[in-house]
Amino acid sequence: MPVKAGTPIDPAATRERVLASATRLYYERGIHVVGMDEIAQDAGASKLTIYRYFGSKDGLVEAVLRERSERIHQWLRAGVSQSSAGPTRVLALFDLLTHWYAQQGYRGCVVVNTAVETRAQEGPVRELPRLHLARYRELLEELLQEAGVEHPADLARHLLILIEGATVVAGIEGAATAGNDARVMAETLLRAALPEAAER
Repeated sequence: MPVKAGTPIDPAATRERVLASATRLYYERGIHVVGMDEIAQDAGASKLTIYRYFGSKDGLVEAVLRERSERIHQWLRAGVSQSSAGPTRVLALFDLLTHWYAQQGYRGCVVVNTAVETRAQEGPVRELPRLHLARYRELLEELLQEAGVEHPADLARHLLILIEGATVVAGIEGAATAGNDARVMAETLLRAALPEAAER
C-alpha cells in the first residue's frame, strides 16, 4: 500500500520494509518470478526508491541473501549455545533445524533456493550462497572441535551435506522427518569420530 501524501518518510524504515517484502516474496515464489513492481507495491514504496537504496534487482537480491544468512547463523549460534559443549551441542544444531523444517510455510532455505535459480550466473548473488555454506562449516568445525573430534574439518563437511540434503528434502516433502533422519545419521557419524570409539 503506498504511503499517504504528506507522511514523513523514514529512509531506514522504508529500506527495511522493502527488504522484508522482497524476502517474503522471493521465499514464497522465487527471485525470477517476482518483479520489482510487485515488491514496490507490497512495500508501499516506489521503484525509484528501491533502486536508490539497492541499485538494481541484483543489489536487492544480494541484500536479501546477506540479511537472511546473517539471521540464520545468529539464530543457530544462539540456539546451540543453550546446550552443553560436546556431542550434545552438535546434535542440538540438528534439533534447531528440524524445528525450522516443521514451521508452517517452510519452503527450504532462501539462500540455497537462490543458488539453484542463479546457477548459470556469477557475481555476488552467486557467491553469497557459497559464503553461507562456509559459515555452516565454520560453526560445525567449532562444535566438533569442542566435542573432541580429531579431524573436525572432514566431519564438518559430511554433516553439512546431511544438513543441506535435509533442508532440500524437507522443503520438497513438506515434512520435518528429514531433519530427524539427518540427526540420526549425524549421531552415528559423531559417535564413530569420537576418541572413545577408536578405543573400543
